[in-house]
Amino acid sequence: MAVRIRIYGKEAIFNQGHWACEDESLEAMLQALSDPRAMTAEEEEKYALYAAGRYGGSIFRANAWEVAPLPEPEIKLEDFQPPRKEPGQGGGGLFGMFRRKK
Repeated sequence: MAVRIRIYGKEAIFNQGHWACEDESLEAMLQALSDPRAMTAEEEEKYALYAAGRYGGSIFRANAWEVAPLPEPEIKLEDFQPPRKEPGQGGGGLFGMFRRKK
């Protein structure tokens, strides 16, 4: 079953792993996010919801347009930061060598 979304005032339809849209640039952006393995109606809706949320659009559900939620970030800052040490566990940062020992 085809899923309809609206982004930037333009409508696009996701069906069987492909996007169809009158605006070629929007279609290219959506096609970059699509997964051709989406064969079931649930998978199609999942990918359409992701695309609509990614670009701040809405999705057509139950005869009404709903604002798509923002997707979870794929990369988080915590993935690149070392774990924080509790106070008193050493470390000291950049000038830790100049601190007095207790």
